[in-house]
Amino acid sequence: MTDPESWARKMARRKAVQDAKMAAATAEKGLLMVHTGNGKGKTTAALGLILRAVGHGWPVGMVQFIKSGGRRPGELVALERFADLVDCRVMGEGFTWETQDRARDISAAQAAWTTAQAMMAEPRYRLVVLDELTIVLRYRFLAVSDVVAGLTARRPDLHVVVTGRHAPPELLGAADLITEAQAVKHPFQAGIKAQVGIEF
Repeated sequence: MTDPESWARKMARRKAVQDAKMAAATAEKGLLMVHTGNGKGKTTAALGLILRAVGHGWPVGMVQFIKSGGRRPGELVALERFADLVDCRVMGEGFTWETQDRARDISAAQAAWTTAQAMMAEPRYRLVVLDELTIVLRYRFLAVSDVVAGLTARRPDLHVVVTGRHAPPELLGAADLITEAQAVKHPFQAGIKAQVGIEF
């Protein structure tokens, strides 16, 4: 067991290091954040950031590139309570295996990207979330180079979050923050279905 005086000295040293790091971090800019990986929780993390932004009174835009209207997810119902601050557009037609129509999927992705660009150009938004954007990039429904160019050309104070598996290297290279959700264990593998309030 550490004695109280040794612990206090250790924490004082740690505080000095942390204080120096905080003092050195003075720049402000709009961040490009990417939540990727095979694990669950990428969209959930983005929704948590929306909640934080709304708590500060920020207007937020969200475009969902893949998820769609078969089920009404709880997050959309919740965000409707903040309709004065949050504008959420569900633009996808569902998972790509549902439509089985590549041309239709490409058209939906292009429409969603047009909406996303309009949101990023709208000065009132402080944060824009592009949910499952990486999926349409992986399937080449949109050109990665065009999307990365659009993201990097956004106004300097706009924060953008991109979610989805398999984020391409070009997007990761442009990002300020990258979080990878790792799949360790998932109930679906044990035959447990997607449940209301947890998955949607």
